[in-house]
Formats: sequence, C-alpha cells, structure tokens
Amino acid sequence: MKQLLTILGPTASGKTTLATRLAYELKGEIISADSRQVYKGMTIGTGKDLDDYIVEGTPIPYHLIDICEPGTKYNLFEYQRDFLNAYEYIVRRNRQPVLCGGTGLYIEAVLRGYQLSPVPQNRKLRSTLEGKSLEELTTILQELKAKNHSTMHNRTDIDSPQRAIRAIEIEEYNLHTPTENRQVPPIPSTIIGTWVDRETRRARITQRLKLRIEEGMVDEVRHLLQTVTPEDLMYYGLEYKFVTEYVLGRTSYQEMFSRLETAIHQFAKRQMTWFRGMERRGLTIHWVDTRLPMAEQIAQVRRTMAET
Repeated sequence: MKQLLTILGPTASGKTTLATRLAYELKGEIISADSRQVYKGMTIGTGKDLDDYIVEGTPIPYHLIDICEPGTKYNLFEYQRDFLNAYEYIVRRNRQPVLCGGTGLYIEAVLRGYQLSPVPQNRKLRSTLEGKSLEELTTILQELKAKNHSTMHNRTDIDSPQRAIRAIEIEEYNLHTPTENRQVPPIPSTIIGTWVDRETRRARITQRLKLRIEEGMVDEVRHLLQTVTPEDLMYYGLEYKFVTEYVLGRTSYQEMFSRLETAIHQFAKRQMTWFRGMERRGLTIHWVDTRLPMAEQIAQVRRTMAET
C-alpha cells in the first residue's frame, strides 16, 4: 500500500503546484483539504486554480472539490468521512494518494484519526447566541473548549459570528453527549510543508488578489447572490465576506480591496500558527522552500519520502 503524501502550507505558498506535479510524477491523485473548495460555483474566490491540475497536458484526478452546493454548511465530520472514501478508492487502485490543502484542522483530523460524530443544529442554543458579538462568542467558545479539553477548532475557521456559533454548538453537544466512537485509525503520512519567507508570501498574496479580481471574482459573488443569501455567503469569510459587502454597496472598492488584503495576510499567518501547533502535537513536517526550482523541490520531497 502506498503511504499517504501530505502537502500543506499557507495560502500563496505554492502547495497546489507542487502537489499536482508530484501526483503527475508518482501516478497519484489529489485529495483536497480546503474547507471552502468543496463548494460548487465558488471557484475564483477560493483559489481552486484548476489549471494547475493539468501537468504536461495530463489531467490530474482530484477529489473533494465541487462536491457541495453553495449555501450549505459542510463540516469536519463530513470531511473525514469523504476523505476516507476517497483515500480508500485511490489506494484500492494502487494509485498514490496526495492530500493537499491549507485547512489545518481537516488535515490533522484525518492524519490523527479524530473520533467524530455528526452534530445536529440546536435551535434553542442558536436563539440565545443570536445578536452576540464575535468577541463574546469567542469567549463562550474558549470556555467550552476548556471544559472539553478540546483542540477541535481553529481561529482560521471561526472568523464570523455564524462560524463561531456553529463551533459553540459542536462543543456544547460534545460536552453533554458521549461521542459515538468511530473506528478511524490515524493514517501514516509523509508530511511536506511549503514555505516561503514572509515578504515573498505577502507579495504573492497581493498579486493573486489583484489577478482574481481581474478574473471576475466580483461577478462570481454577484452570480452566487442570485441563489445564496448575503448572510450565507458571508459565512464563508475572506473573499466572500468582503466582496459581498462591496456588491451590496456597504463599502467602496478601495476599502474592500484593502480590508480583504489585510484579512488574507492575517489568515496566512494563522495557518502557519496551526501548522506549528501540529508540530508541537507530534506531527513531523518537512519544509520545502518553494522559491527553489520545481525540479529541486521534487527531488527534496522524493528524498524525504524514501527516508520516512
């Protein structure tokens, strides 16, 4: 059985390019680990970069992209279930599974074999939380996490009141309901982290944001708003939050761009904080400088795979 290869890194660090190239070299398939790329129609704003999934004219098969309708609330339990189905499908066919993404919680859940159960909505709890500020919700969540001794939520996934309420809902459920044990073993993996220095990453983020706006990100949001409420769309954070506010006339173009650029920089920093936390929790990440030529990056990954 081929061991899972994991490529993780913050936004604009070059992880998708490296992962698809490795999948091409190793006869592999990509399993996405991105909490927003699961949604159909949310392409430019989530940076799916589907052109990267064609290498030397060869399409690279991918999984867990475009599997949900926008406006729905995909969760960690569903991701773990869908990951395992994709992983087993790839391994059965003797292909190389390559997990690639920047959602640290999703990655850690499958690598460490979190025991999860589906959590239903608690309408009574939601009504008591409605109208509270994000700061108040964060305090409530922190208190619940302390009671549960939980590390299940990531600041990168709680950047709006809606997300914070869902996180509180999950912690409240787990506090009072024994988790249904699912036999999900940890999955051995060679873990590669894509690294660039802070200034290079910041420059890439700004360049990518400009490009995505030129490619039609604002029009993508306008189209989504035809079928998804503004509140539901803003739930997904970052691009969808700030561009929706602009489309609704709540902010100017320059304010939208400036606030979004700052938010993405902060998001990348929080992603790195999560990955460093994974290292402290016992997962070994082998970092590759993605400023190096692609051939050198691939050679470094191949050496690491041979050694682990």
